[in-house]
Amino acid sequence: MPSDMPSAPPPDAPGAPSGEDPARSPAARRDRAVRAAVEQGLVGDAAPVVALLDVAGIRASAAALHAAFAEVTAPGTPVLHAFAVKAAPLVPVLRLLAAEGIGAEVASPGELALARAAGVRADRTVLDSPAKTAAELRDAFALGIAVNADNPQELARIDALVGSAARAPATGSPGPAASPVPPCGVRVNPQLGAGSIGALSTATATSKFGVALRDEGARAWVVQAYLDRPWLTRLHTHSGSQGIPLDLMAQGVRSLYELAEEINAAAGRRQIDTLDIGGGLPVNFSSDEETPTYATYARLLKDTVPGLLDGRYGLVTEFGRSLLAKHGTVLARVEYAKSAGGRPIAVTHAGAQVATRTVYAPASWPLRIAAYDAGGRPRTGPAVAQDIAGPACFAGDLLAENRPMPLLEQGDLVAALDTGAYFFTAHYSYNSLARPGIHGFVVKAGTGGEVRFATVREQQTTDGIVAESGGAYADALLD
Repeated sequence: MPSDMPSAPPPDAPGAPSGEDPARSPAARRDRAVRAAVEQGLVGDAAPVVALLDVAGIRASAAALHAAFAEVTAPGTPVLHAFAVKAAPLVPVLRLLAAEGIGAEVASPGELALARAAGVRADRTVLDSPAKTAAELRDAFALGIAVNADNPQELARIDALVGSAARAPATGSPGPAASPVPPCGVRVNPQLGAGSIGALSTATATSKFGVALRDEGARAWVVQAYLDRPWLTRLHTHSGSQGIPLDLMAQGVRSLYELAEEINAAAGRRQIDTLDIGGGLPVNFSSDEETPTYATYARLLKDTVPGLLDGRYGLVTEFGRSLLAKHGTVLARVEYAKSAGGRPIAVTHAGAQVATRTVYAPASWPLRIAAYDAGGRPRTGPAVAQDIAGPACFAGDLLAENRPMPLLEQGDLVAALDTGAYFFTAHYSYNSLARPGIHGFVVKAGTGGEVRFATVREQQTTDGIVAESGGAYADALLD
């Protein structure tokens, strides 16, 4: 994205009153962007589905995150907000967030490569994964990336790397050498229970993530692991996600803090100097309102775990969905309008490939759908219950079922809102449907709503689909 895209102040409220500058309101910016996408040819026969990212909204979320923790932490407390790359693995997005002071939390070699391509520094990158290979760990050590070990076997692999680093000959100019061991910690699971979406709950009794802290002997093992390894200086947990109440998230952080205090007391020094409290702030998918806010969560942490924020510990956060979700829109053309069993059906080009979670688990991931006419103007009229169907060849490929909204016609547009994280950025290649093009946009203030787009990712071509599907090896199975 061009670096000269202007910032916009945080939105005051959803929607824009008549006469208000359309650059201020997220809803008004979205409406202007949809119309401009039609006028500028971003959506049409050659591109019947596209994704739009509101740059001003992303910047506002990053600023809100910084402000929320600055308000509750002691002056001078080192705080790294590391974006969970899995939420939006797009190099221009990571570059934009880096420019706004946000680092990267990565969980695979691919995510690390994306963060590096975006220019995210090693000292602002954190590696988390329950299945790190020995090669991934070696690369993290070589680059100086912070690592959170998931389990005792992984910690044993790290022991070997630390031993190798200690035996390595010193290099460089005379004087104190930088430590060859990057910041390392252990991930723990406080086992506090599930939220409303079980598959996303990371702190259940049987979660695959981290050391299960309440299992017999586990807490004592963790404490001893730190006493045996003076180079372990961090402690990590991730108890939040969509469907997790804030108080349960805060309880998980409190468990982490109490364990750090116990380890430091046993060590007789401040061995653990940084607490990684994860992310997972839930997102409101029912309206334009951004709730809960980072400020609400930060104040809850201050009330629940005041010692966490008194300056004795550095902090790392790993928010993902909450930074991007509200700022993304999938825009798709209605190819056909039909009916079955008396119910209208709008057949569009947006379905399982861009909204996989909604299609397969609609009760957990319902999306708001906005209707626009063929010119990109909000469609009006009486609400009619109708299905919004996608292009994939199975009956359940529906963005919305029996949804009351203005009756859609052939050539109209539908917008799936709040899709900036985990939707069009996590493509599902059913029917070999192409990955849509993604465009960031800004609405210029004081210009009556002039919209400027920047390509984030080009639409996938059919040649690209063939290449990805083994086209270069067409004869490989014949002999």
